[in-house]
Amino acid sequence: MGGYTAIEVVREGAVHWLTLNRPQRLNAIDGTMVRELWDYFVSLQSDYSCRVVVMRGAGKGFCSGLDLAWFNESGERMPRGATAEGPGPSLAEVILKMRSCPQAIVSLVHGPACGGGFNFALASDIRIAGRSARMNVAFVKIGLSGCELGTSYFLPRLVGMSVAAELMMTGEFIHADRALATGLVSKVVEDDELETAARELVGSLLAASPMGLRKTKEVLTKASEIEDLAAVIALEERTQMVCMEAGSFAPKMGGQKGGKTAA
Repeated sequence: MGGYTAIEVVREGAVHWLTLNRPQRLNAIDGTMVRELWDYFVSLQSDYSCRVVVMRGAGKGFCSGLDLAWFNESGERMPRGATAEGPGPSLAEVILKMRSCPQAIVSLVHGPACGGGFNFALASDIRIAGRSARMNVAFVKIGLSGCELGTSYFLPRLVGMSVAAELMMTGEFIHADRALATGLVSKVVEDDELETAARELVGSLLAASPMGLRKTKEVLTKASEIEDLAAVIALEERTQMVCMEAGSFAPKMGGQKGGKTAA
């Protein structure tokens, strides 16, 4: 779908399998990939027929970051976002669209996930790592700040300030086992088991109601930005009422003794 070249999107019912498709360059990011990812995630903002996106990389890695050879040799500029003519693609906009789209995004990380590729994984809702996964904040390795594309927003929330500072200040790789231990990923499997693990997870995600799944992502994102517990609880309660009014609340009595439901 989409007539893309740097990415591939295959639809299976309510699930999109999104593959970064420049394996000859370890799926490094060029201008075409940015434009296509932006176009794709913009299209998802109102596509409620899609409920889950599984993001992965073709070949030997997830995404090795910015294609420096392309950047230095092509003469093409990286898309920079909005212009006087209206909204436009940029890497930052791709990250923002990933977070604002109503679909749950699952990233399957194997091999390198560096720089902007690491941020694709960070901007996902759930990350599963293959045994070969190695992720790093590459920006600081090339003379830039380690803070870019939301790294300083996502990483401390996922792994804590100390580990985030270490990774962002050194640019050192974090491998699969430590990523699991720090909560950066939710599961580690052998590389050839990534799709099987994803399909099991997708089955569990699709077992939720469409409204419930969308609203869970929405509230998780908003709650991470709110410091006040009472405000978070109020947001959650309003969301539960929206789900009930939409007709997605269907309590099951099975398994409860005495006909009582658990709160």
